[in-house]
Amino acid sequence: MSHMVLVTGVAGFIGSHVADHCLSQGMCVVGLDDLSGGFVDNIPAGATFVRGSVTDAALVERLFQEHAFDYVYHLAAYAAEGLSHFIRRYNYQTNLLASVNLVNEAVKHDVRCFVFTSSIAVYGAGQTPMTENLTPKPEDPYGISKYAFELDLEAANTMFGLPFVVFRPHNVYGERQNIADRYRNVIGIFMNQVMQGRPMTVFGDGSQSRAFSHIDDVAPLIARAPLVSAAYNNVFNAIADAFGVPCRINHLPARNEVLHAFSSHEKVQRVFGMHPQVELREGLDRMAAWARVRGPMPQVVFNDIEVRKHLPPSWANSEQDDVER
Repeated sequence: MSHMVLVTGVAGFIGSHVADHCLSQGMCVVGLDDLSGGFVDNIPAGATFVRGSVTDAALVERLFQEHAFDYVYHLAAYAAEGLSHFIRRYNYQTNLLASVNLVNEAVKHDVRCFVFTSSIAVYGAGQTPMTENLTPKPEDPYGISKYAFELDLEAANTMFGLPFVVFRPHNVYGERQNIADRYRNVIGIFMNQVMQGRPMTVFGDGSQSRAFSHIDDVAPLIARAPLVSAAYNNVFNAIADAFGVPCRINHLPARNEVLHAFSSHEKVQRVFGMHPQVELREGLDRMAAWARVRGPMPQVVFNDIEVRKHLPPSWANSEQDDVER
């Protein structure tokens, strides 16, 4: 008998790939997405698509009443770390309170496993390599909302016995990424700028460093998580040349952000028995080939800024774009 699963954020980058792998494992997938950051053509053909938001408690309740979900994969979020300082209310409503709607229904309907994609933003600065046994010290509202929900899942497990698996991915890139988003996904932003004939924008002097994971090294792990009993109630870190054009960079004023960020993947490799398969060079070439077919996209500007104090000038100017590192 196949498992019935809910994938939130199914039209998004990671969510659509997770849904693909769930389907390939014989699962029946119901996908929920409000299309605020995803695209209909990302949704796998075998998934039942419901357009709506996880913030809609009545809709979430109805979905759980109509479908006997075995597993929930919660990937819907607005993942803009730097911008989250200036959209606190939206951040907590979308990334924390909306997630609680899912937990409430998962508890009431005896879901067998709740899989959540958190972020290494929960670690904050100065903790490298980032390992799962470190005490999280998030420094921005986005990281705070992710860690708060991790704690909520632990509380739900203690009180109600709801099994969970948490992944903390970081800088995942690859095909289907939203390259129109000006606040996050640095590789996608760079590729979009290159295709538009524009210089790549970098905050500060460019000395920041990040680790990147290709989607094909991340999505299969997330999809398999409920099937790996040793993963239950654990947290895991998930892990210009491609266009043949000169490297042109536009340096913008530095932001208050983590200088270096990379995480350890020893735990996830030990439990899942999987190792990264896609080297950065190969992954960039594959994404670039996809981006060429997709073509450049106009920037999407977030218009509901709540606090403008200390807002980076480039974000205040809708004609200039930048990157979320």
